[in-house]
Amino acid sequence: MSLQGRATPSGTARYRERFKESASEKHFRLEQGLWLSSIGLGTYLGRWDDETDRAYTEAIARAVELGANVIDTAANYRFQRSERSIGAALRELADGGSSARDELIICTKGGYLPFDGQPPKDARRYVEETFVRTGIASFSDIVAGSHCMTPRYLESQIEQSLDNLGLETLDVYYVHNPESQLQEVSREEFEERTARAFELFEQMRAAGKISMYGAATWNGFRAAPDAREHLSIERMATLARSVGGDAHGFRFVQLPFNLAMPEALVSQNQTLNGERVSLLKAAAALGITVVASASILQGKVARNLPDEVREPLGALSTDAQTAIQFVRSTPGIATALVGMSRIAHVEENLQLARLAPASPEDYQRLFKNSDA
Repeated sequence: MSLQGRATPSGTARYRERFKESASEKHFRLEQGLWLSSIGLGTYLGRWDDETDRAYTEAIARAVELGANVIDTAANYRFQRSERSIGAALRELADGGSSARDELIICTKGGYLPFDGQPPKDARRYVEETFVRTGIASFSDIVAGSHCMTPRYLESQIEQSLDNLGLETLDVYYVHNPESQLQEVSREEFEERTARAFELFEQMRAAGKISMYGAATWNGFRAAPDAREHLSIERMATLARSVGGDAHGFRFVQLPFNLAMPEALVSQNQTLNGERVSLLKAAAALGITVVASASILQGKVARNLPDEVREPLGALSTDAQTAIQFVRSTPGIATALVGMSRIAHVEENLQLARLAPASPEDYQRLFKNSDA
């Protein structure tokens, strides 16, 4: 039986209140009427085995206990196993009475063709039997052999994610790396496909299947304006408004942001009302919440950090904490997602919930020798 309900203003406020004495006042941020934790749990990495499933389930439950109420996944992460591990954790939390459904923001993504539990012996045959013969997608709908964003396909993926997670409603549903489509289709066709996807999302909102939607990208929002894979957040918001009106549900974007990939802050690669601005500035003006993925870049920016980075961010116990502190201290970033499949990492990283983000003055010291 699916868990009923969705994240609500009152539920997330109740969750925040539970950490009033143990968490920094600035650990929770009010976005889209919901209180989001400044650190969220990601579920991208890991083997596709029962041991990793159990480790994720335990880590997710522990993260919720320690003050992280944003949980992020995707249908293709670990061949649907990450969604299912989250579903198991949510059932445990609900059964134990430690956290209600309306306190948690559950986010997932669709776009890539997901395998089921493990890689198949014959990938093409799997795609044909699972998606083509069933009428969910045709081979002509699939870009680069792995990506599809037709309404019929995305509807099937929303239903699959709801089943995997054991939920009635998804709080945020992202189209996953839509820039992949631009490898094979024109900009005009891409915008038509995006509008049709957004129209489907609006229908799913009306049906109570999703609350809000967005775009989760790797390169699209970081690329130069003249790059083929560049995505315009202003244009995507316009497309959402064209199908959903002013009350449209395109309210979230996700992109990598970390010490090595600061483009969302420092690159003026977006256009807003005819002016070049950063992604973070454009999103704020458009009323769109920004969530950072790859906050420690799979550990690559969580080691050997110099003192000129560590000291302004509080000279924290570990470089991983320092890297996360950078992201959660960046104005305009609502939540720093961190992949955490082990309780030990959850407990280390969530120590930051007790600490305030770096002050604006200390944060600016990081850029004293740059043009940011």
